Amino acid sequence: MTPINRDKLLTQHEREGDSLLAILHDLQNASPEHYLSDDDLRAAADYLKLPYSFVHGVATFYTMYSLKPRGRNLIRVCQSPPCHLLGSSTISRELIGLLGIGFGETTPDKLFTLEMTSCLGVCGVAPAMMVNDRVYGNLTKERLVEVIKDLRRAT
Repeated sequence: MTPINRDKLLTQHEREGDSLLAILHDLQNASPEHYLSDDDLRAAADYLKLPYSFVHGVATFYTMYSLKPRGRNLIRVCQSPPCHLLGSSTISRELIGLLGIGFGETTPDKLFTLEMTSCLGVCGVAPAMMVNDRVYGNLTKERLVEVIKDLRRAT
């Protein structure tokens, strides 16, 4: 992201601390690698006149932010008790096998990053995962293969 784009993005927000989370989301969403760079954190801190350490602390506290590059498709597997009881461990093992990566890793082609999440709030369709902004529920091994195949085709 060029500094001009970053500056334009920042000025769309009020210059107050309450804007920090929205700014971090926007900066991360604007990144081709779906993460917050050190320059992004510094720009947010400078714009809001907050200490860099505070902004960094916020970015590392919330799991929705990443300080390392991620793949084009961010897969989050729900690990809530309902999902766990209904098979999220099996789903996790299957994804690890399909993608050839573990949790917190990105495929070499930068197409997928695999993460765990504590809850997606869709317990009625457990086990579930979210790919980018789309939720997939009532997952089976067969459904996973289909979803991953479709995502690979879409690129």
